[in-house]
Amino acid sequence: MPPLLTVEGLTITFPIEGRPVPVVQDVTLSVERGQFVGLVGESGCGKSITALALLRLVPKPGRIERGSIRLEGKELLELRDEEIRRVRGARIGIVFQEPMTSLNPVFTIGFQVAESLRVHQKLSRGAARAEAIRLLDRVAIPAARQRVDDYPHQLSGGQRQRAMIAMALACGPDLLIADEPTTALDVTVQAQILELLDRLRGELGLAVLLITHDLAVVAETCDRALVMYAGRIVEEGSVAGLFEAPSHPYTRGLLAAVPRLGRPAPRGGLPTIPGRVPDAGRLPEGCAFHPRCGDVLEICSREDPPVFDIDDGHTARCFLYTATEESKA
Repeated sequence: MPPLLTVEGLTITFPIEGRPVPVVQDVTLSVERGQFVGLVGESGCGKSITALALLRLVPKPGRIERGSIRLEGKELLELRDEEIRRVRGARIGIVFQEPMTSLNPVFTIGFQVAESLRVHQKLSRGAARAEAIRLLDRVAIPAARQRVDDYPHQLSGGQRQRAMIAMALACGPDLLIADEPTTALDVTVQAQILELLDRLRGELGLAVLLITHDLAVVAETCDRALVMYAGRIVEEGSVAGLFEAPSHPYTRGLLAAVPRLGRPAPRGGLPTIPGRVPDAGRLPEGCAFHPRCGDVLEICSREDPPVFDIDDGHTARCFLYTATEESKA
């Protein structure tokens, strides 16, 4: 039985200075039913564009240059426009980063949740409203029957995000994409939203693809994690394996920079990764991370590293593991 979602060789380009420039390169990933997968990386690394590509929503003039996106073996890139519209919401739901810009300010939250039910499931107005109340209650909006007629500005930030989750779940999708769902929320509300997503995953058998820049969020909620840098997946593995034994120098740098409770800060402050993320149109030759890497090899400035197997299900795109691969052979 194939994974619920399989992405292979996904490359997305945008025209920059008159030429197509890859902002996402050769991304390969999979999500099993019921799995909680985290895609983590710095702002601008290509995480959100990857999420939009899964629903064929890459904003123009960007385009999916090549690759494959399959939902239970069905190629989404080959679907006609009306066919992919039936996938959006019904099979794959998405929760965007900022609900205040995603929710329509002139319609009540109940209307907006019910609208997708009327479009995809052809429910009557009364039935859609009743289901909207049930969904708002399920995502723990207090007094859902009264709040169903509230407008987005009448809700708190956490309640708006819960309303967005209710909209994404309205048609019973198999996969929920959560794009930075806790950004701009205070720490307590962040924890509540993540707990809600995990509870819904268990109750509904959902798969969740969580897009985030926060390693602590990944450690708390995810089964597997993928680390992205400059448009590429540079490391993938189980959360336990990746946090206990990070393999890519970029992942190690990120984890070293995370403050930990009960551990005094190092003298001179937390470690940092030197340099800055390169612009998509000006990537260095070879490995994009090599100008910032403390373990750089001579080959790193000349060749783009392939993906190496580190352990069962744990991979890294780094030449440090060439010797490991040769010893396996």
